[in-house]
Order: sequence, then C-alpha cells, then structure tokens
Amino acid sequence: MTICLLTSAGSARQQNGTSEAFSMGEGGQRITCVVDGDTFWFRGEKIRIADIDTPELSAPRCERERKRGLAAKQHLLVILNSGPLSFKVGARDEDRFGRKLRIVYWDQRSVGDILVAEGLARKWQGSRRSWCE
Repeated sequence: MTICLLTSAGSARQQNGTSEAFSMGEGGQRITCVVDGDTFWFRGEKIRIADIDTPELSAPRCERERKRGLAAKQHLLVILNSGPLSFKVGARDEDRFGRKLRIVYWDQRSVGDILVAEGLARKWQGSRRSWCE
C-alpha cells in the first residue's frame, strides 16, 4: 500500500512494502481498522474523513440510522482495502476529539464523494443533522 500524505507545507511519500488490511475495528487494540462510515484508524492514528458526515453507530437515534451507518462502515472498509490511498489536510489538522481531519482519496477520487454518490454519506455542512427523518 502506498500512502501519500499531503500537507500545506509540502508533501511526503511513505512506501509500505507490506500489505496492510483494514479490519472492522471491533474490540481489542485499534491500529488499522474502520470505526464507522467516516472514521478509521491507520497505523495507530485516528482519522476522520473531513468532507462528509455519515450515520452514527455509537449512538444511533433510530433503526434507519443504525442500518445506514453499518452500510457506510462496510463500504468504507471495502474502499480502504481496495488499493493505494492518499490523504490531504483540509482547513484544520484535527478536530476537538484529537482525530486527524483528512480528505481521503482512492484511485484519485474522494472517498467522501464515493460514499455520497452511494447515498451512504452527506457532504459536511459544519454540523451533524439527523438521519432519522
């Protein structure tokens, strides 16, 4: 897997000769796994996809949100395990929870845009909205 971390100060490339697979991240130590449809761990660092919002899994407000959240998580897992990724820092480096905020690209496409096109995410508008309507 090749990772290209793009920052406002320039870019750095990191080659990885091993094939790392993302898991579902349930229980145990989180190193490289998917938490939900817009959050994952990569090499021990928690990353929040900056340009989208997906349904909550940790405290879904309705059954519809839970089901859509599980579908978003599963689809993100498939995308992240599909090949080389790149990360771009957006307006902020991290959120108030300490998660790194990144726009994530796979095959030169925004992972956020892919999830939005599949109906599993919404473009981030600055605050969360209900998925139960």
